Amino acid sequence: MTAKVAKNSNRGSRPGERRGGRKKGTPNKVTVALKDAAREYTQDALNTLVSVMAGGEGVPAAAQVSAAREILDRGYGKASTVLTGDEDGGPLQLVSRIELIGVRPDDSRED
Repeated sequence: MTAKVAKNSNRGSRPGERRGGRKKGTPNKVTVALKDAAREYTQDALNTLVSVMAGGEGVPAAAQVSAAREILDRGYGKASTVLTGDEDGGPLQLVSRIELIGVRPDDSRED
């Protein structure tokens, strides 16, 4: 008895092909529910951050700065990170160097 071998099987995915799961951009249902529940406390959370930022007795300065940073990040977005290449703030430069060193096999003389 000979085994049957499929010559053109539709099994497996081709490169770049998606067969299962959520469509790209569709949020996870659990994540959506969790975000909705967390958004109910937005005003309370903001009020807490404002009270910490305002300070008072026993509130460390580090906590005040952290609260202020969180408020600003939520209101205006996080500050972008600028990468600089030199001390003058110039752009990054990528330098590639290929070095060829020739060696003769019979060049084992001692000078």
